[in-house]
Amino acid sequence: MPQTAQTARITLSPDWPHQVKAPGTHDWERSAARWLRDLLPARYSGYSTLTRHPVLLARHAHLQVQHELRAVRVALHTSRQELPALGVAEAVIENAIRMYAVEVEQLNRLARGIRLVGEALQR
Repeated sequence: MPQTAQTARITLSPDWPHQVKAPGTHDWERSAARWLRDLLPARYSGYSTLTRHPVLLARHAHLQVQHELRAVRVALHTSRQELPALGVAEAVIENAIRMYAVEVEQLNRLARGIRLVGEALQR
C-alpha cells in the first residue's frame, strides 16, 4: 500500500501534540524532536547527545515534565499554609492556587503527549 494511503488512515489520540506530524508522514520525527526540544530549558539545546537522539530527547523531556509537575503540586498543596506567613494577601493566594491548578492540567497534558511521541519514536 502506498505511504499516502497508509497515513491517510492514521487516527491520532486527542493527546497527540498538534505541533508534531503524524508518525509515518514526511519529516514527522524532525517535528517530534523540535517539539520535544522546545519543552526543555534552553541550555539543553547545546547537548548534541540529546538533539541527535529523539528517543533520548523524549525520555529527558518526560523526566523534566515529571519534575515540574512535582514542583507545581508541592506549590499548590502548600500555598495556604506557607504563603500567609510570607505576607501574601488572601486574594493573591487564591489566584496562585488557580494558576497552579491550571499548570498541573497543562503539565499532565504535556506528559501524555510526550509519552505518545516517545512510544511512536521507539517503533
